[in-house]
Amino acid sequence: MTKTFFAVLFVFCALAFVSAQTAPPQTYIRVGRLVDVRAGRVLENQGILVEGERIKSVGPLQTPPAGAKVVDLSKATVLPGLADCHTHVLLQGDITAEEYDVQIFKESIPYRTIRATVAARIALLNGFTAIRDLETEGAMYADVDVKTAINRGVIPGPRMFVSTRAFSATGMYGPSGYSWELTDIPVGVQIVDGADNIRKAVREQVKYGADWIKFYADRRYYMKDGKLRSWVNFTDEEMKAMVTEAHRLGRRVAAHAMGWDGIDAALRAGVDSIEHGYGIDEELADRMVKQGVYWCPTIYVGVYVAEGRAAAGAPIWITMRDLVANKSFPTALRKGVKIAYGTDAGGYAWTENQAKEFAYMVRYGMTPMQAIQSATIVAAELLERPNDLGALEPGKYADIIAVAGDPLRDVTELERVRFVMKGGVIVKDEMK
Repeated sequence: MTKTFFAVLFVFCALAFVSAQTAPPQTYIRVGRLVDVRAGRVLENQGILVEGERIKSVGPLQTPPAGAKVVDLSKATVLPGLADCHTHVLLQGDITAEEYDVQIFKESIPYRTIRATVAARIALLNGFTAIRDLETEGAMYADVDVKTAINRGVIPGPRMFVSTRAFSATGMYGPSGYSWELTDIPVGVQIVDGADNIRKAVREQVKYGADWIKFYADRRYYMKDGKLRSWVNFTDEEMKAMVTEAHRLGRRVAAHAMGWDGIDAALRAGVDSIEHGYGIDEELADRMVKQGVYWCPTIYVGVYVAEGRAAAGAPIWITMRDLVANKSFPTALRKGVKIAYGTDAGGYAWTENQAKEFAYMVRYGMTPMQAIQSATIVAAELLERPNDLGALEPGKYADIIAVAGDPLRDVTELERVRFVMKGGVIVKDEMK
């Protein structure tokens, strides 16, 4: 009897020891002000219990569990990690065609990938714990490698959703203007023509790791009859083949579509998101709402490049910059288009904080809460990760940021993120 008792006790203690050794670490965060993005409100004096890489509980302040690490953000405003749904980590700014060509022609893919790791770290430290990177601009599948390195803990960076090479048609993407005798000039995208070739190319990109499929719906922007018009790059048959094949393989499709004609064609094809979309009007907005299509406005990049591109001979960029402020953004907002936060960082230098987009969204009609929601719950829906991202709720990843002030009074506070946690790991803490 005694031997049996001690044997059972030994097993019990051994199991308890193993359990204690394998239990995920806990962190208890004391929160002064918590932004509840789903309810659109701010809660005070809250506590977030993080277990491993996910949030276990959120509620009024309590005594931390025994053994839990305690993080004091009682004087801060705490938010979910932000998501930027339109970036280019393999690009370092291209106001002019010459700046773009230098990167394509004079920088090797390994060198550009090294620079991309720096861009990814910058994004994370800026509070963007997730990004959708919409093409490598001639760097093949290097975005997949950056994503893999982050996932394996080799380098710091956000959760990446990548689109690899993107598509355009023959003669419709740069670099251009070089001698026709130079047949092997690097191109910023994958060139595809014809429905069958496009289906094969979609399969190829998915094979090599594309989470999204992106294509260029239009180019050559101009004003006519009060609308921003454009030349469409693909036939309806080609666009439809691209979208249906991507959807068949479980991938969503993003369309670069600036002008009315490109947006119209992309919507006919059934895309999931419109990128840039400066030519959106009431009719197109209504169609986007009906079809459930998201819009990434990328406002700041238009502001950033407008003057330089106008000086280089393309004054339409000034017109497009002003069109977003005065027509497309207010119209889409009023009509209820699902607006997801996207900056086109990489289209401008990574030394510019990609949170600058928030101030423009508010200036053009959003409330600060709506702007924050665009980078949290709306972005999570676009990325098809609503159970993992976008809010401070039990079960979601512990992707958490904090600022010293109140971003609902001054949204530029988000340009000064002081604390970043990704998956339960603190990667930045300037609140001490």
